[in-house]
Amino acid sequence: MTDQDSPQQDSPQQDSSSQDSSSQDSSSQDSSSQDQGQPLVDHLIELRTRLLHAILSVLIIFLPLFYVANDIYSYISEPLRQFLPEGTTMIATDVASPFLTPFKLSLVLSIFVAMPYILHQIWSFIAPGLYSNEKKVAMPLLVSSILLFYAGIAFAFYVVFPLVFGFFTAAAPEGVTVMTDINRYLDFVLKLFFAFGLAFEIPIATVLLIWTGATSIDSIASKRAYVIVGCFVVGMVLTPPDIISQVLLAFPMWLLFEIGILFARIFKLDRSDSFAADSAEANE
Repeated sequence: MTDQDSPQQDSPQQDSSSQDSSSQDSSSQDSSSQDQGQPLVDHLIELRTRLLHAILSVLIIFLPLFYVANDIYSYISEPLRQFLPEGTTMIATDVASPFLTPFKLSLVLSIFVAMPYILHQIWSFIAPGLYSNEKKVAMPLLVSSILLFYAGIAFAFYVVFPLVFGFFTAAAPEGVTVMTDINRYLDFVLKLFFAFGLAFEIPIATVLLIWTGATSIDSIASKRAYVIVGCFVVGMVLTPPDIISQVLLAFPMWLLFEIGILFARIFKLDRSDSFAADSAEANE
């Protein structure tokens, strides 16, 4: 009888131990789920903080720019005003245009000026999740993209605008006085600024496509004819409907594409070796 009763006496102890282990497992699962949820909250808080910093930087730059917005507009409109007939000026067809046009110019210009800081905030947010080899490539590309965007804006203002506005004003029929609305002129200028700034990012896009393995140098170089046609199509879409603006955008895009291939040929071996070495270290 004692031998038969001993298993029955041990069973409550086994049940209690199993309950304890299950409770420990459930508590460990709860703690692990909390640990997984906590980093997400931290990331969201950091993202919100960096977005606020970016918005605040735009506002800080906007305030002094708006104070001198009329002077800035006079400088930006100079490429057109130098071709206007003597005694003519630009006009404002809307009641609120004298206020809203400088306001819009100051806001867009403040975003352009604050772009390095905004990209720095984005970089600071995503950099901890990158490998060392990715950081080595991403940082130069980030700096280059900023400089190329500004170079595209400068090219549009100092090279394209005098040619385009000189052609437009000279093509006006006899007896027609060119009197451009200030708001329409600003929209035209900002569109070209964005188009040329974006077009000057082609070397960055080319290097990224080759570095990530999406394509190879020989493969993308063999499609040069399609790229040239695509440059003219993009120039037609992004620029006003005139052949001069289209050519002045398409030709630099093709040239920058060739520069991107050249840089990819120069730096491909070193970056591939560093990528393989860092990947091996990460796997170890």
